[in-house]
Amino acid sequence: MKVGSAREYRMTARAQAAERTGERIIDAMLGLYADVPYDQIRLDDVASRAEVTVQTVIRRFGTKHGLLAATVERELAALAADRAAAVGESPEETVSSLGRYYENHGALILKLYAEAGQAPGVPELAARSRTYHVAWCKTAFGAHLASGQDRATRARRLAQVVAICDATTWRILRFDGGLSARQAELAILEMLLPVLGRE
Repeated sequence: MKVGSAREYRMTARAQAAERTGERIIDAMLGLYADVPYDQIRLDDVASRAEVTVQTVIRRFGTKHGLLAATVERELAALAADRAAAVGESPEETVSSLGRYYENHGALILKLYAEAGQAPGVPELAARSRTYHVAWCKTAFGAHLASGQDRATRARRLAQVVAICDATTWRILRFDGGLSARQAELAILEMLLPVLGRE
C-alpha cells in the first residue's frame, strides 16, 4: 500500500469514527430530551449516556444549546422524510399514515414547540418545522379540495386543513379526549372530509 493511501485510509477512518461519536452524542441528547425538561439536562448526563467525556461533547457541539440545535436539525430532516412518505392516494390513507407518524413522533414535536425558546437557534428550527407542516398539508390535501372555490374560500379551507392535521389537534384527541389511536384518526377524518367537500 502506498504511503499516501495509508494516510488517506487513516484519515477516513478517523472521520468516520468522529461521525459515529457525534451521532452517539446526539442520540444521547435526544433520549434525554424526550424525558427530561431541557433546563434540567446536564452535559455530564449526555456524555455519560454517550460514553464519552464532557470535553468531547463541548469540542464537537460547543454548548448544550449547540447540541440541542444539532439534535433538532437532524431529527427534523428525518421527520420530514417520514412526513413525505405519509402522503397516500386518498385522504383516508394519508390520515392513517399521519396518525402513525404522530404516534411515533407527536410528543417530541410538541415538546420542541413548547421549549423552543430555551435555546438559541431552536425557535428558528421550530418555525421551519411549522412552515413545513403548512406546505405538507397543501401538498397532501390541496388536490382533494373541491374545485371552483374562490381564492378566499380556498385559503380558508387550507387553513382549516392545517389546523385539523396539527400535532396539537392530535394531542387533544388522544390525551385530553382519551381516544385510542384509531378513534383519533377517525375523528380527524370526520373533521377533515367536510372541509374537502366530502360529507
